[in-house]
Amino acid sequence: MFHRSIWLATAVAAWAAVQGAPVAAETPPDTLIQAWSIDDIISLDPAEVFEFSGGEMLGNSYEPLIGYDVDDVSNVYGKVADSWEVSEDGKTITFKIKPGLKFASGNPITAEDVVFSLVRAVKLDKSPAFIITQFGFTPDNVEEKIRATDDMTVAFEMDKPYASSLVLYCLTANVAMVVDKKLVMEHAEGDDYGYNWLKTNYAGSGPFVIREWRPNEAVVFERNDNYHGDAPAMKRVIYRHIPEPSTQRLLLEQGDIDIARDLGPEEIEAMKSNDDIKIDEGVKGSIYYLGLNQKNEYLSNPKVAEAMKYLVDYQAIADTIMSGVAQVHQSFLPKGFLGEIDDAPYSLNVEKAKELLTEAGYPDGFSVTMDTRNTADITAIAEAIQGTMAQAGIKLELIPGDGKQTLTKYRARQHDIYIGQWGPDYQDPHTNASTFAYNPDNADDAASKPLAWRNAWDIPELTQQTDAAMMEGDAKKRAAMYEDEQRQVIADSPFVVMFQQVEVAAERKGVNGFVLGPSFSDNSFVGVTKE
Repeated sequence: MFHRSIWLATAVAAWAAVQGAPVAAETPPDTLIQAWSIDDIISLDPAEVFEFSGGEMLGNSYEPLIGYDVDDVSNVYGKVADSWEVSEDGKTITFKIKPGLKFASGNPITAEDVVFSLVRAVKLDKSPAFIITQFGFTPDNVEEKIRATDDMTVAFEMDKPYASSLVLYCLTANVAMVVDKKLVMEHAEGDDYGYNWLKTNYAGSGPFVIREWRPNEAVVFERNDNYHGDAPAMKRVIYRHIPEPSTQRLLLEQGDIDIARDLGPEEIEAMKSNDDIKIDEGVKGSIYYLGLNQKNEYLSNPKVAEAMKYLVDYQAIADTIMSGVAQVHQSFLPKGFLGEIDDAPYSLNVEKAKELLTEAGYPDGFSVTMDTRNTADITAIAEAIQGTMAQAGIKLELIPGDGKQTLTKYRARQHDIYIGQWGPDYQDPHTNASTFAYNPDNADDAASKPLAWRNAWDIPELTQQTDAAMMEGDAKKRAAMYEDEQRQVIADSPFVVMFQQVEVAAERKGVNGFVLGPSFSDNSFVGVTKE
């Protein structure tokens, strides 16, 4: 059990600096301490986690059926699965489970655990469930369609012959992480599948155990002694919620943390001359965008949406506020994905925006609100947009909140405008098409709630196109379909896609082996060593 004394001993340096007390010279040699904004964590349950920070937590502590090489995402391999075979009709994939694997609890991993994990995700029907349910699974049929055929074999029977690469990539997602059925069900309450317990606890098999989560404060990991792979060098890893970039820089330079994760351009530039610090970076699949709620009378006018796309100074923001940490990008597929395009037709043009607002019937503009996560980067971008919007008469009131607050409001589509980030759930173009260009039911009580739904964008024709693209087996034809969809979304959608993230981590020079992967779930501290 994780004891309070251990927590205090390992976290004292970060605490002392934040409180203004004398600080320690360095972190313990067997402990990695990171500073990062982790206020977006809502849950630790793989069936529910749908946020960047939470995804990273799961990626280092759970294992899915399938994985891929972060340096070559086309290289797909088994994690919990040892092998798989696709049936002749393309509707069933049969997985063999690796023998000898154990959960952190010591319980063996069997086909029953894999089935339970996937069935549980469908039955609970939390935000990421659609990644699995899109293959024809429902709470009523999932136990029949996803089943164990023996102790180490799982049949995954879909309603249609989907592109097999799409299915495998979906099974790398957080929602497909394998959980310990025996342990989870020991904590079940009624028919909740252990949800109330797993929301704040741990039942995985990855290299680290999530030992403690204190919302808006810290997440603590300890090495999993039952992990089947190479034992990590770090005994313990601590994430500290420290949202201020300047504070992160101070702690890093003093040696009170090992890695700073939220540094802005000024901090990064200043530390490049520090021989005790090294800067690591990697292009992420996550994109920054505005979502315009179509329930708002102003924002539902297509001319207004188009005007707003001309009221963002993309390049200026990329060159200043987001220098080194983002690139201008205006399509929903990130660079590196099948079917990506580099179209960027919009730039700041206040006069054009005014013409469009006049055509829309609002020559004097109007007032709307924008929900803004109170991190340094999002706040700065929001304030810059607030200024350029004002030049065309649009009065934009910023409503700050932490990640959980703004996401909860957004998911209930109670916003006017939302500024945020979206990261792919898996390395297939359908992951973003199925949220930006897909909305099968625009009702408030819809089962599927992608980003198009969150912004009340009713798009039956585009939804059909997205469905067709996920069935196309020819890669070239499939890429062309996504190219067409992106151009439709750029021109007609209530999304103002602005940037693709370049993630930057500043590390003490003795820290080695930290990986910045293409998605946040791929960010890994498993191989970290400290000199």
